[in-house]
Amino acid sequence: MLILMEALAARAPGWCHGYDLMKATGLLSGTLYPLLMRMTDQGLVDAQWQAPVSAGRPARHAYRLTAAGLRLAVTGRDAGRASSGVAFPA
Repeated sequence: MLILMEALAARAPGWCHGYDLMKATGLLSGTLYPLLMRMTDQGLVDAQWQAPVSAGRPARHAYRLTAAGLRLAVTGRDAGRASSGVAFPA
């Protein structure tokens, strides 16, 4: 879940489509979408339908971190830095 939080935090406060999150995280759809649904239920992620950008394309779900989700992502990133010495992107 941390890699997904980092990917969403890197795009905050903007919206991101699931396909873009799959590319950024390497997670497969069978892992990504259940995580996004669970995080939405927990109030960490907002989800919305977005209208198609061109005719003939389907509407798509977009996701972004809520304020609580962003706080958790920052806390997790900071804890990871402190415990491992690994620098996460800001």
